[in-house]
Amino acid sequence: MDTTTRTGSPLRQRMIEDMRMRKLEPRTQQGYIRAVRKLTEFLKRSPDTATVEDLRSFQLHLVDTGTSPI
Repeated sequence: MDTTTRTGSPLRQRMIEDMRMRKLEPRTQQGYIRAVRKLTEFLKRSPDTATVEDLRSFQLHLVDTGTSPI
């Protein structure tokens, strides 16, 4: 996936621009975008509305489902 061709929301575009400025490798960018997409699916709303508790619940969800990288 080319992260520069599918922009989506302003938040996603900002994330892509920030990753480009940091010169992250394309596969790293794809992984980060995939992680935010999973967070969005978990929250059922935009990730820019996530609270600290939302993020903690998401992390616990990842551990419980065996998908946590930790």
